[in-house]
Amino acid sequence: METVELKVEMVGIHEKRLRKCLSKLKGIEKVEVDANSQKVVVTGYAHRNKILKAVRRGGLKADFWSAQNELLSSYASASYGSLRFSNFNFFN
Repeated sequence: METVELKVEMVGIHEKRLRKCLSKLKGIEKVEVDANSQKVVVTGYAHRNKILKAVRRGGLKADFWSAQNELLSSYASASYGSLRFSNFNFFN
């Protein structure tokens, strides 16, 4: 069994479209969607490239999840008041 993590650009209505695209693939057992971080976790026996292709064919922008996406989603979910940018120098 394989777990595939995708970053899918979606608005609330796209989750239904996403699930419909993935329901056509054989071997998928579970689909978890986190709309806030735009992360989709697919568990099953389908090949990762076929999963990505099915989502893209459904008209959604998608790519494999990366460590950079994890970092960006953690910053986006943090409250801006708690972030401290004073220690960063952006122009080194």
